[in-house]
Amino acid sequence: MRCVILGLLCLALTEGLVRVPLVKKKTIIEERGLLKEILKHSQYSSEQGYTEDLTNQDDMGYYGKIGIGTPPQYFYVHFDTGSSTLWVNSIYCKSSACTYHPLFDPSKSSTYHSNNQPFSIKYGTGSVAGIIGYDTVTMGELNVTNQKIGLSTSEPGNHFARPLHDGLMGLAFKPDQGTIVDTMIQEGVIEEPVFAFYLSSDSENGSEVVFGGTDPSQYQGQINWVPVQQDSHWQLVFDGFEVNHQATGWCESGCTAITDTGTSLLLCPPQYVDTLHQMLGAQQDQNGDYVFDCSEVSSLPPLTFVMNGAHLHLPGSAYVLQDEDSSGYCRSGISQSHEEYRNGLPYWILGDVFLRQFYSVFDQGNARVGFATLA
Repeated sequence: MRCVILGLLCLALTEGLVRVPLVKKKTIIEERGLLKEILKHSQYSSEQGYTEDLTNQDDMGYYGKIGIGTPPQYFYVHFDTGSSTLWVNSIYCKSSACTYHPLFDPSKSSTYHSNNQPFSIKYGTGSVAGIIGYDTVTMGELNVTNQKIGLSTSEPGNHFARPLHDGLMGLAFKPDQGTIVDTMIQEGVIEEPVFAFYLSSDSENGSEVVFGGTDPSQYQGQINWVPVQQDSHWQLVFDGFEVNHQATGWCESGCTAITDTGTSLLLCPPQYVDTLHQMLGAQQDQNGDYVFDCSEVSSLPPLTFVMNGAHLHLPGSAYVLQDEDSSGYCRSGISQSHEEYRNGLPYWILGDVFLRQFYSVFDQGNARVGFATLA
């Protein structure tokens, strides 16, 4: 289940960061083995970067405002590490999903150019098709020129009809796809090939993404690094999974996962999802969805992901969605992934339910992702 939400851009200068409000087997194991010791002790220290404030929509998605073209036309897009293409609604789109959104008009931009190459993407929920163009993208004081941009012509269904969903910014580790981070690196507009997320909980303000550095006010202690597979959706291997500090054995030989800001939930391998909910004491409602007694959330056992020697804990308040129904039950934030195995290992998606618990750093220069304790 992928849901997205965008927010409002505002600009402030704090501690050297330009803040712009934003209104998801073998090769991996080899890389992990080679980098394990050096990553365990290596820390990323750059504090220079461009900060985009994110808007949290009901803990289901995080959006930010960007400008495209000269002069800029503004859109709220979802910042998504689980995909690679930046696209927005355009005047060419006749789907009902585009009806109530601002539409990019290339004829009003003096810097737009295109060879009309088609593109088509199918997501876990929703799909989009259109043509590729190139133009300037602005986020506060950050300007990226000649960025590859998809202009939608078709958005079937109603997934992208959501109020803040004017488009999507793909941030996957896919250098050959022309992501905006790769353009930032090529054009030298960021000091380091790094970006980092803080995702707020309970629809609170303060969510942000930083390009080119980190925001030290958002985390404490060291960053725990995990190597990722090159040319992937930030795909990593972790060493163990525990329930109430007891090993399940499910990841005895390793589990694989993508680190995905574009997925709202924590997605567990389908062969384990029922067993996990039973271990946690969840019940199934009349629709077959897993729920918990909201009054007992604080006493639920923690989940622990063992990553490169670090034990990363999710308390019950993290994996239970705080949307109490009339019967006093809250929905589980854990669902099943669409694959049992990837690269021969059980396959997870570390979506927003997981990422809200940590400050998350995506380091393209060193092919690694880091997790730190929130401040």
